[in-house]
Amino acid sequence: MLQLLPWTLLLLVQVQAQSNLAFSGTNTLPTIGFPSTSIPNLGGDVVPTGAGVSYQSLTSTTTLSSGSLSGAVELLATTIAVANGSAIPGLISSATSSGSSTSFTFLEGSPSITPAANSTVAGNSTSSRTSTSEQPTNTQPCNNYPEFCTRKYSNITEVAAHNSPFVAPNNAAANQARGVFDQLNGEATLRAKSSSSILNGIRMLQGQTHLVNGTVYYCHTSCNLLNAGTAENYFADITHWVRGHPYDVVTLLIGNGDLVNVNNYIAPLQSSGLARYAYIPPEIPMALDDWPTLSEMILMQRRVVIFMDYNANHSSVPYVLDEFSHMWETPFSPTNRSFPCTQERPPGLSTQEAEQRLYLANHNLNTEITLAGNSILVATAPLLNETNNVTGPGSLGAMAGYCEERWGRPPNFLLVDYYNVGAGSVFEVAAEFQQQNAFFDDKQASQKISSEELSACMVA
Repeated sequence: MLQLLPWTLLLLVQVQAQSNLAFSGTNTLPTIGFPSTSIPNLGGDVVPTGAGVSYQSLTSTTTLSSGSLSGAVELLATTIAVANGSAIPGLISSATSSGSSTSFTFLEGSPSITPAANSTVAGNSTSSRTSTSEQPTNTQPCNNYPEFCTRKYSNITEVAAHNSPFVAPNNAAANQARGVFDQLNGEATLRAKSSSSILNGIRMLQGQTHLVNGTVYYCHTSCNLLNAGTAENYFADITHWVRGHPYDVVTLLIGNGDLVNVNNYIAPLQSSGLARYAYIPPEIPMALDDWPTLSEMILMQRRVVIFMDYNANHSSVPYVLDEFSHMWETPFSPTNRSFPCTQERPPGLSTQEAEQRLYLANHNLNTEITLAGNSILVATAPLLNETNNVTGPGSLGAMAGYCEERWGRPPNFLLVDYYNVGAGSVFEVAAEFQQQNAFFDDKQASQKISSEELSACMVA
């Protein structure tokens, strides 16, 4: 095992070619008293193994108690009232239910974000950023595309930031160049194939966490290698953005790097205010047809879907969903430029089961090197323009196309490094495959809320 100097560590990896690497630069270690200076699996994102790694096997569907279903998809007026403890005046003028159809006459005002007075799920937020409602800064509802309002959450392809918090110049463990606000905000870019513009913005944030002295941190492999700060601070940044964009749905994928109990995440999620917006499904697990539309999630103001890769427990923390009960992934930390669209995690999943789950395409190309006998995986920077491209060998577009051909639908999430490299090409890939991603758009159309109705919410 590599032993590090107590205060410095060679960090910058300048990838001059896939096999020629030069190390330079130093990094001052944090002063919060980390107990060890050794770094196992330095820099690597390897598939977790060992006795502590387990995958949940749910042989039946569990319906959660209606008393805690502030995220359930029921009659929206009723659900919103349950979530907030009382009716929300001004949000829905009237709503009636007859049989299986739901009728909405008019939407006005801004959705309430008042914390639930008696909620035992979201808890009471103590974050300094949980003040009054902020005016939205986005102009397009439903993740920049009004047509998404009537689509199910499971029927949309979004770009995901691999290791979103790990923004650190001159650090080999970094995977992004821009912070979480820039990731979520995005910008308008031109399509490579035409002169038309495309709106973009990351809508899934993924990252690895570690528990250090009782506090959850976002650290890559080890907090001695890259420490991006506490999970509570990162969650608070997301909450701040979500509150200012009341018509967007964001997904958070938490990597439980130390395989600790999910209860360790309750305090940072509640104190940051993020739990207030967390979606709670009506049943576990959720098949593709079970997910609500974006408009339903937005009207409920339960617009953050939180997954955890290992040791989630919906019985104790119902708003942190077990990733692999709902979603599968293609090969992890790929070093193969062919990017096969095969199912890797969870292991042993049948094709029939995989077809009923969300899926995530890992499209972050890594270069494996050896330093002092330790294996290190770093982002293959010289090939980022090709990896993030719309077309060409090893491109994101090529992988998404192969996945669509293999599984009959595109990936729900495209996980990439340095999403900004390629001038928006990763978002163009997602936009192109949205047209392919309409395998059940017409289902239960009478129960969906139109984008025009949802847009009425934007009138203050």
